[in-house]
Amino acid sequence: MTRVRILGIGHYVPEGVLTNFDLEKIVETSDQWIQERTGIRERRIAAPNQATSDLAYEAAKVALERADVSPKELDLIIVATATPDMLFPSTACLLQDRLGAPKVPCFDMQAACPGFVYALEVGKSMLLGSGYNTALVVGAECLSKITDWTDRSTCVLFGDGAGAAVLGKENGDRGILSVYLGGDGSLADLLYLPAGGSRLPASMETVAHRLHYLKMRGREVFKYAVLGMQESALRALEQAGVRPEELRWVVPHQANTRIIEATRQKLKLPPEKVYINIDRYGNTSAASIPIALSELVEKGELEAGDLVLLVAFGAGFTWGGAVIRW
Repeated sequence: MTRVRILGIGHYVPEGVLTNFDLEKIVETSDQWIQERTGIRERRIAAPNQATSDLAYEAAKVALERADVSPKELDLIIVATATPDMLFPSTACLLQDRLGAPKVPCFDMQAACPGFVYALEVGKSMLLGSGYNTALVVGAECLSKITDWTDRSTCVLFGDGAGAAVLGKENGDRGILSVYLGGDGSLADLLYLPAGGSRLPASMETVAHRLHYLKMRGREVFKYAVLGMQESALRALEQAGVRPEELRWVVPHQANTRIIEATRQKLKLPPEKVYINIDRYGNTSAASIPIALSELVEKGELEAGDLVLLVAFGAGFTWGGAVIRW
């Protein structure tokens, strides 16, 4: 059976580190408060001259090297991001040019935090249905650029980074076994970026009212995130015909340790089967899952045949899960 498999994965995070103690000097908060409620100790922040495509480029180079694939061999490039360099052209087009990849289809996807899972499904479907052989799928974010550093309820949560995966077709049992996706636009006003689009174009008024920064109603988001993560995990496992106890790893979107813990308990899995790096990176949205997968590879914690569950929830609202046989 022909499946789509991750041939190589890589990640990149900026050099700048912002700790909870640094945030104590900016807003009224504390290291203890942040850690108890989110699990975050520090996050990476892009330099002023770094944009999302710069982070994506660094992650893509690592993924291509690990896959032993040249940019010239790529048939498709997808970048999942909520923070593109600009509205158009797409970040994927900018990445294509910088990599020196051929004139192949390249486009961005905006599904917020589950963006990488969404892009996996799109990439997989295009490889299997459109005659393409190799795809580059990237999750990349510069969330610090849309964070209101005067809002203590949100500025403690987010960080910057990128993760990239090279997808290819192979015969056999390894690869993407299932993907489950969902969404509910009726909850859009719980987590959104008000201005900068066609509804509220940039103006002196939108800038003065700080409408170009993300807004979130945290308590409500938390409730729906727990439900969405649990549903995504169970549905993806059901579609793959995999029992939770068969999993080697659960790689969740790194938004909040309490959300991750609720998902773990629903699956009745021991803590050592759930990979967590939110303490070092914060919430990097679409980049969080590929960053975590890349770290597992670097640590030698993923072996051929291991079953891995990816699960995420984010603005939209959107959610999704995927089961992979590594």
